[in-house]
Amino acid sequence: MRHAIGWTAGGAAVLAAAAFPGAIGREVARAAIERRAGVDATRALPDGLHVALCGTGSPMPDPTRAGPCSVVIAGRHMFALDAGEGGARNIMLMGIPNGRIEGVFLTHLHSDHIDGLGPLLLLAWTGAGRTRPLPVYGPAGTDRVVAGFNQAYAIDAGFRTAHHGASVAPPSGTGGEAMPFALPPRGDWSPVSVFEGDGLTVTAFRVDHGPVEPAVGYRFSYKGRSIVFSGDTSPTPAIARNARGADLLIHEGLQPRLVGLMTEALDQRRQPAFTRITRDILNYHTSPEDAAAEAQAAGVKHLVFSHNIPPLPSRLMYPAFLGDARQRFGGTITVGEDGMVFSLPAASKGMELRRWSVR
Repeated sequence: MRHAIGWTAGGAAVLAAAAFPGAIGREVARAAIERRAGVDATRALPDGLHVALCGTGSPMPDPTRAGPCSVVIAGRHMFALDAGEGGARNIMLMGIPNGRIEGVFLTHLHSDHIDGLGPLLLLAWTGAGRTRPLPVYGPAGTDRVVAGFNQAYAIDAGFRTAHHGASVAPPSGTGGEAMPFALPPRGDWSPVSVFEGDGLTVTAFRVDHGPVEPAVGYRFSYKGRSIVFSGDTSPTPAIARNARGADLLIHEGLQPRLVGLMTEALDQRRQPAFTRITRDILNYHTSPEDAAAEAQAAGVKHLVFSHNIPPLPSRLMYPAFLGDARQRFGGTITVGEDGMVFSLPAASKGMELRRWSVR
């Protein structure tokens, strides 16, 4: 009887879908819209320091990861760190209001860290009716990048204002405002302050991503909690120095053995240009094992890998990606995924991992 009832119910559902496809589709659309439209997932976060991973990939295509992008929330402040392709989309899918983002911090000017800047600036503008351009902090050259995006989006901005009105898209608020900062000389890993306000301090420090120069990492500190971003870098003393005692270190990771498999495949298929690239990238990134050693030296509590190379579309690949990293670090290690949110409540030593959907 159970099988008969189940078959009957299933058959009825199939018949209903066939007879009323428009009605079924509208209900599915209604449910999807109600689940996402206007949702602010950040309202449930306690006061503290939080980081949402909106892009943990690299220039290599990964169907599960957008380009490098994170959102840092400290009390009432919210910033984006890097703006890789697809990051702005994931911010919306995660229920983070783009209009609340009050600035962007760039680690360096490689294309995969800036190619999503246009959509991010656009959504921050129209999402809050900003009357001033969004500040974009970064090393030397940031002014040229921001000016380029402003010019590229100028025609579109005019269309937005003409269509939606100046209250939604104020002409004075479109685009970004470059906030480049100076750094100590090469070889000096000392931090410089780039933002302070309401208990939040953001410092930047040089890292070694040559020939990309300059490239920086950042440390965010708020009410006794701290998060450090390595940016793209080869192993460098800058990390152990500037991540000292941090609650969370978000570090790039490239596993040479897995990239070597890519090189072999490309070589067999006679792709000399791509083969050269996969060989070249080995000398200006950090292996998971070396990153783990840096985290151990810094006394970090939790190490998270982002900007993961090569693509990791399956979690079955994670042990091979990490290699011997767990033997070199006594704390917790996480392979970052889009949608992960790490929460560090103020006046606490705890940490909570949430997952906000990007699908």
